[in-house]
Amino acid sequence: MTTSTSPRVRTTESRHDEQGGALVGTGTLLRFMLRRDRVRFPAWVLGLTMLLAYFANALGLVLDQESLDTFAAFAANPVMALIGGPGYGFDDITLGRFLVGLYGAFIMIGAAIMSITTVSRHTRVEEETGRAELVRANVVGRHAPLAAALVLVALMNVAMTALMALTFQASPAAGPANSALLFAASIGAVGLVFAGVAAVTVQLSPFSRTASGVAGAVLAVSFVVRGLGEMSSLQGGGLGWLSWLSPFGWSQQTAPLTLDRWWPLAISLAVAPLLAVAGFVLQSRRDLAAGIWPDRLGSPVAPAWLAGALSLAYRLQRSSLAWWSVALLLGGIVFGAFVQPMAENAEGMPEELLAVFGGADGMVEGYLGFMGIYLAILVAVFVVLSIQGLRAEEQGVRTEPVLAAAVSRSSWLLSWALVTAAGALWLLVLAGVGNGIGAGLATGEWDLFGGVVLGHLAHTPATWVLLGIAVALYGLAPRLVGLTWAVFAYSSVLSLFGDMLQLDEAVLATSVFRHVGQYPAEEISWTAVGALALLAAGLVAVGTAGFRRRDLITA
Repeated sequence: MTTSTSPRVRTTESRHDEQGGALVGTGTLLRFMLRRDRVRFPAWVLGLTMLLAYFANALGLVLDQESLDTFAAFAANPVMALIGGPGYGFDDITLGRFLVGLYGAFIMIGAAIMSITTVSRHTRVEEETGRAELVRANVVGRHAPLAAALVLVALMNVAMTALMALTFQASPAAGPANSALLFAASIGAVGLVFAGVAAVTVQLSPFSRTASGVAGAVLAVSFVVRGLGEMSSLQGGGLGWLSWLSPFGWSQQTAPLTLDRWWPLAISLAVAPLLAVAGFVLQSRRDLAAGIWPDRLGSPVAPAWLAGALSLAYRLQRSSLAWWSVALLLGGIVFGAFVQPMAENAEGMPEELLAVFGGADGMVEGYLGFMGIYLAILVAVFVVLSIQGLRAEEQGVRTEPVLAAAVSRSSWLLSWALVTAAGALWLLVLAGVGNGIGAGLATGEWDLFGGVVLGHLAHTPATWVLLGIAVALYGLAPRLVGLTWAVFAYSSVLSLFGDMLQLDEAVLATSVFRHVGQYPAEEISWTAVGALALLAAGLVAVGTAGFRRRDLITA
């Protein structure tokens, strides 16, 4: 009797498992990533460290003890808690405590963005462009690229932590060396957590734009949740526990230079590897270049409205717009509801702070006008992320087939910019509607509604200027489009903290958010609205001209 046995098929994955497991090749890929990021790695680490050095030294030059005492009174305001944090040690304020309490959160945001973009760049973008398939054809395990990317991000955050600790200790804001290290470690911990978040989100969608957008949404929600918790806690509310749901809250609860608690960082150091493990598990359940979220079969016939570049740009951005719309509407309602406690506590605020909001009698209008700028800053994040999505479309070889049809380069870029600009306007209207509803429910003064919506809408051209900068950089030198984040951070810091730092008006005027006015507390400068809109249009024209003249980048 003859027995035949079918040969066992040895797949690429099984060969890799036999030769070292799913992590084989991690070291080689890490060296390759370090070489690819030989400029990007030090640029991020040194850039964030220099930002801390600037804050520490600039504050030491412009603030004396009298000014710091004034800011300690500012910190007792819920808006300051929303912007910066709980303000530990402000009852005996020092320069270091002021820096940690108000500016630390914004450096943490930078560390989070660094981690998200790095993980996406070395994982999902590689799969999207087809390069990961070539790499995996060698002796490289399934999980090696993600593992190498996470190790790379860990190295970036460790290097940043070490440099920041040394920089902070050498600055006028210095305190005990242990406190400097704790502050730097709290920033690095946020970066590690959001590296884990990105490890999960890059498994969900086959598109890097969506993966980074979801991680960015988690970042925004984490910051807002932390802010709501701190606002409620300062006013004696029952929502202070929300701060403990956010990575920003965990790091800020360390209270460097005051309580010097290391144990809250244990939460971050536990959550980060759990998220990384979740990323590996999800990766095991999907194919290369695919996502966990199943692809939906489209209609065999395209709808009539999907006939041009403009409608295609809207189709590609509508999902992101929908998520942002829900978030800003709900956020606006919640922020608007805090107007009543603000008005009730106005009499106990320092005169300097009352002047910022238009006095005790104008606290309601002043707070709602300030929220217009605050929410415009959040909308600007959507704008920059949207324009960065253009580069992902180009590198993913999806722009080339569009341009091969009867679509010119100018119409494609202008269509994308127009949809983004209209999206910014729509989001600010929704934010204003939410703020108006929240304020109306809290105070019963529904005549504020129209003014609040108009005040939010008036800030749209400021977000368009950032759109123009991003489009200009994309059209001329797409690798530099990330510099828009530097302009965004600079403008945001000046807008939120410029008055408190008593900076010259000429310096404050360099922020794109400073020109329109905080309506309904202040009159709208329609001249500034028109000038910002014209500047944005000019920058978009420059970017369009550059895009027509350069080659497409598909690798």
